[in-house]
Amino acid sequence: MSENEISNKIIGLSIDVHNALGPGLLESAYKECLYYKLVQSGLNVQKEKAMPLIFEEVKLDCGYRIDLLVENKVVVEIKSVDTLNDIHLAQTLTYLKLGDYKLGLLMNFNVVRLKEGIRRVVNGL
Repeated sequence: MSENEISNKIIGLSIDVHNALGPGLLESAYKECLYYKLVQSGLNVQKEKAMPLIFEEVKLDCGYRIDLLVENKVVVEIKSVDTLNDIHLAQTLTYLKLGDYKLGLLMNFNVVRLKEGIRRVVNGL
């Protein structure tokens, strides 16, 4: 399954979660519900995947954690904020670069329509 096919499935299930719960909950609630739906659909999902930083041949555990990694290909970063900003984008790009992943979905569930809170992020390296 390609990154695009996986992301389409993630987005569809995310919309289902958002339609059921609506905006205004904590990020952790959306993450747990989306994790459940993704696993239920048969996808391989890792939750809170640790991402070490390699600096001068030293592996450092700096506390970086991917919210959800789907099929070991697509990074899903979940937010529940008023507005996505450059820091959220930078965080998602960092995860893509550290893990050498091509595609990430930055999703803000604190919106009226989830479609307006989704950002596809592509690793240009």
